[in-house]
Amino acid sequence: MTTYDLRSETDDPLALSHEESVRLLRGAPWQRLAIMGDSFAAGLGDPSEGYAHVPWPRRISAALGAGKPDFAYLNTGVKGKRTGEVRAEQLDEVLAFRPDLVNVAAGGNDLFDAEPDLDGVEADLDAMYGALRAQGADIFAFTVTNVFESVPELAVFSDRTAALNDRIRAVARRHDAVLIEMWHHPVRLRPNLMSADGIHFAMEGHAALAAEIVKALGARSAHRAET
Repeated sequence: MTTYDLRSETDDPLALSHEESVRLLRGAPWQRLAIMGDSFAAGLGDPSEGYAHVPWPRRISAALGAGKPDFAYLNTGVKGKRTGEVRAEQLDEVLAFRPDLVNVAAGGNDLFDAEPDLDGVEADLDAMYGALRAQGADIFAFTVTNVFESVPELAVFSDRTAALNDRIRAVARRHDAVLIEMWHHPVRLRPNLMSADGIHFAMEGHAALAAEIVKALGARSAHRAET
């Protein structure tokens, strides 16, 4: 396993500074960002030594909103919510906010069921994506990272998580969402990646995820500007 001795976030090749994130998103069209879902959406995570205690949603909103006086941000994420609950309890509020960019971080809690209903998860994601797209919003999604080498006690969830990722990819394709692939991201090998609960990224992981989101959104924005 690769080891790291990072003194600060500025030394991390997998992270982006706020200034670099702002540069990559300069000119991006989005003015109203909504994040919805479970604890991943809420931005839960322990501190990491040398890293700003800023969860990934706040990193994205700060970079995207820089220099935009009318920028608005909504986060409805609630710990423990299953995908069906996210749809039932958060979708109407998010639609009323009228976002032009949305992330739906959901599905992980469904994996704790004795027999996860992945068909139901996909159907709920599909319905949420469809409603958001019908209103004109762009969507970005990310797959769940394969942390099972660093957290062996969660190995039982490896196949389930891989199957969930397949559903996330399928829904993202159907709705032309920006998809950030995190399953095999190199951050998964870091010994200090996870919070004490073994489920959520610590801030080191949040920084890496935010960097990949910024790069993907910047690429989508640049592509649109060229077409």
